[in-house]
Amino acid sequence: MSATVESVAPEQMVTADGTPLKVSLARARRRARNRALLLVAPLFLFIFITFFIPIFSMLFRSVENELVGDTLHRTVPLLQNWDESGDTIPGEEVFAALQQDFAEAQKTKSAGRPGRRLNYEKPGFSSLFRKTARKAQKLEPPYREAFIKISKDWGDVEYWRVLKRESGKYTKSYYLSALDFSYDSEGNVVKNPGKESIYIKLFWRTLWMSMLITVLCLVLAYPISYLLSTLPARTSNLLLILVLLPFWTSLLVRTSAWIAILQQEGVINDFLVFLGFLSDDGRLAMIHNQVGTIVAMVHVLLPFMVLPLYSVMKTIPPSYLRAARSLGANPFTAFVRVYVPNTVAGIGAGGILVFIIAIGYYITPALVGGQSGTLISNLIAYHLETSLNWGLAAALGAILLGGVLALYLLYDKIVGIDNMKLG
Repeated sequence: MSATVESVAPEQMVTADGTPLKVSLARARRRARNRALLLVAPLFLFIFITFFIPIFSMLFRSVENELVGDTLHRTVPLLQNWDESGDTIPGEEVFAALQQDFAEAQKTKSAGRPGRRLNYEKPGFSSLFRKTARKAQKLEPPYREAFIKISKDWGDVEYWRVLKRESGKYTKSYYLSALDFSYDSEGNVVKNPGKESIYIKLFWRTLWMSMLITVLCLVLAYPISYLLSTLPARTSNLLLILVLLPFWTSLLVRTSAWIAILQQEGVINDFLVFLGFLSDDGRLAMIHNQVGTIVAMVHVLLPFMVLPLYSVMKTIPPSYLRAARSLGANPFTAFVRVYVPNTVAGIGAGGILVFIIAIGYYITPALVGGQSGTLISNLIAYHLETSLNWGLAAALGAILLGGVLALYLLYDKIVGIDNMKLG
């Protein structure tokens, strides 16, 4: 019997229905793989729709600039032949095409949109386009003099330089503005003056405040997590509910509570005045500044640090510390050299989770931050909701995303993302 089995080659083995065994196994593996793909397909679709498409849209909008070219589709091609290095405005042919474009835009009520776009680059374009569009249909040759009669700005070569520069399908102006650069009257890229350089300062403020909030959350969460992991299960579960309790309260309510607590007539200042540590005229300003933002955000984000630390600490056997003590280490040395290294995975998971949430936080800084405590996310929201400069908001968001990815890669290089665990 054994001789018969040995004489049969593996490739000649067949199943009961006569199919070669190798083919049958390949089919089974393929069916299992397809079933697995079908199970995860809804998740992939959800992530693609809610994550990748918005990010791609943001990146595209940060450089997209088709509005001017689409509206002034006759003028823009002619304008490319104009020499912008001189001090002479374009000729009659360009103005004639501009008249036709404005007349068409007035009929479709679309003249204001490119004006608002160009107004981001040079104030005055929005009103200039609206004024010109209202009178464009009644203009007669020579169009050059007729346009200048409507507004002297049409005779200013700087307006034409901006119009030519921003008439392409793509632009780098949004990214230049996001990095505190702009164009001078000659079209050269220059650094904005000190008082006008606001975005880089906000990026640095967002970075260091997010790091500080992460460190403070770690300092507060580590002893809490250690206590939860060493207490009996019944007690630790009860305390864990207290840690999770803030999640059951609205974020707006929690932030508003800090306004009542930290304001100059609030609970903390009243208590310090009552104890005599402060005079009634020397109350501390702890709200609508960086202090208020840091305190409120540490409170909001603390559970996101406690939970990863607790889940990792719970898996560390107590025998590790006892073994270190039995080998001659004092309690402090045993804790620092044996226990803490085993919690690095939880520190990494909690740290990166808190930092990424903090760097893009919006509601809490908007309510308690004031002028000195706002983050770059608040300015992004301003451009989205108030100034309607979506291109600049997209550029700021793309730079923030790039910064987070760079820090993530740095973290992976130094610590290793494989060492990050949630338990």
